[in-house]
Amino acid sequence: MIVDSKESLKKQIYIKCSPKTLFSFFTNPEKMVQWIGKNVLMDPTIGGKYRIDINGQDIAIGEFKEIVPYEKVVWTWGWNDSDIMPPGSSTVEFNLIPHDGGTILELHHYNLPVEKFKSNSNGWSHYMNRLQILAEGTDPGIDPWSIKE
Repeated sequence: MIVDSKESLKKQIYIKCSPKTLFSFFTNPEKMVQWIGKNVLMDPTIGGKYRIDINGQDIAIGEFKEIVPYEKVVWTWGWNDSDIMPPGSSTVEFNLIPHDGGTILELHHYNLPVEKFKSNSNGWSHYMNRLQILAEGTDPGIDPWSIKE
């Protein structure tokens, strides 16, 4: 089913850590893999590519579009082998806003196909919660979504 309408998703979460600490979880593959995916490859430079292998089957691919240290990371987003949301077809923007001794992480996911809205909304809630646990100094454990049944 092809739908011309695109959606925009917005989420926020307060994380008790500095923007500098939180920023490293978007630019360091060893830190990123602790909250999302079972394998992460990336070149965190403008135009640099990334590949997040969630579970051996679901693989997110895109490229870094904007990097403002300790403030913002923007990348394209899509799924390998997807006709509905192929790599680079949507954009995810992460804003790190200092607030009350911590950071508000604000996520905007643009150009999200309607049929992918619910699954991506659930996914970002799941991963933002894992990131919060990790950035606040606790190990979130193995991501149950990384184990394909």
